[in-house]
Amino acid sequence: MKVTIKLFAGFRENRFRVEERDLPPGFTVADLLRELGINEPELGVALINARHVLPGQELHDGEVISLFPKVGGG
Repeated sequence: MKVTIKLFAGFRENRFRVEERDLPPGFTVADLLRELGINEPELGVALINARHVLPGQELHDGEVISLFPKVGGG
């Protein structure tokens, strides 16, 4: 299945902004984080087709996943 991955803020460093990938059926957001070298505690928000999802959510063909890191500062 093909999905479009969009990375934001610090997640783009040494990676990409937007990329299309072929992933196997049953692949989850958590699997994608591991593949990208992103530790799950660093994740602030994950969106699939502009809807908030949890890391255990499975991805499906044609979806767009957006990953945002936690916001720091004070």
